[in-house]
Amino acid sequence: MGVIKAAVFDLEGTLTTGETWRGVGRFLKARGMSGAYDRFFALHLPGALLAKARVIPKRWYQNIWMKNLAGLLAGMDAEALSEMARWVVAHELWPHRRERVVAELLRLRDEGYRIVLASGTYQPVLEAFAEQLGTGVEALGTPLEMRGERATGRLGGPMNVDRVKAERVQRHLDGAPALAFGDTPADLPLLLLAERAVVVGTSRRLRREAEARGWRQVPG
Repeated sequence: MGVIKAAVFDLEGTLTTGETWRGVGRFLKARGMSGAYDRFFALHLPGALLAKARVIPKRWYQNIWMKNLAGLLAGMDAEALSEMARWVVAHELWPHRRERVVAELLRLRDEGYRIVLASGTYQPVLEAFAEQLGTGVEALGTPLEMRGERATGRLGGPMNVDRVKAERVQRHLDGAPALAFGDTPADLPLLLLAERAVVVGTSRRLRREAEARGWRQVPG
C-alpha cells in the first residue's frame, strides 16, 4: 500500500473570508452577553485601529484579540462550546466560504488525500467547520484550556499560527504534506514545509513568493 498524501488547508482567508472573532461576538450577543462583549470590544478597539493603520502588526494584534476573547468563553462546558462553534460556522464562516477552494478540498479528499485543517482559530470552531465539510477531515486548531468540565477562559496552548502551525502539522503527519494552502505571510512556514504550495487571495508578499517559487495562485 502506498503512502497516503496529505493536503493541509488554512481556514480564515483560505477556505472562508469569514472571521471567527466576529462570529463569536455575534453569538455572545445572541445569547444575552451583549454587555460583556461590548466592553471587550471597546477595550480592544484602539489596538484594532492601530493595526488597521499599520502602526502595529495586524496579525500580531489579531492573535492578541483571539487570546483575550477566549476569556468571554470562561465557564462554558464542552456542550456549550460545541454549540458556540456550530453557530459561528453556520452564521459566519460557512456563508462566506470560498467555493472554489472548498471544491478543491472536496475533490482532493475524493481522490484519496488525507485532509487536514490547520488554523489559529479555536479548536471547537475548526472541528465544527471540518464536520461541515463531511467525513474524513481532521482539525488542528488552537486549544481552549479546560479545568474539569469547564473552559477557564484561557488558551490551552500557543496560538496555532506561523511556525507553531507548521511544526504541529509536521508532527501530526510525521512528515511534510504534499499540498498546503494559505493566504497570509503567517502561513509561509506551512507553505514552505509542503512539497507543493497554493497561495489563496491577494497578499502582495505571498504573491511575490508564489511568483519566485513557482507556486500556484488562486485569486481572492
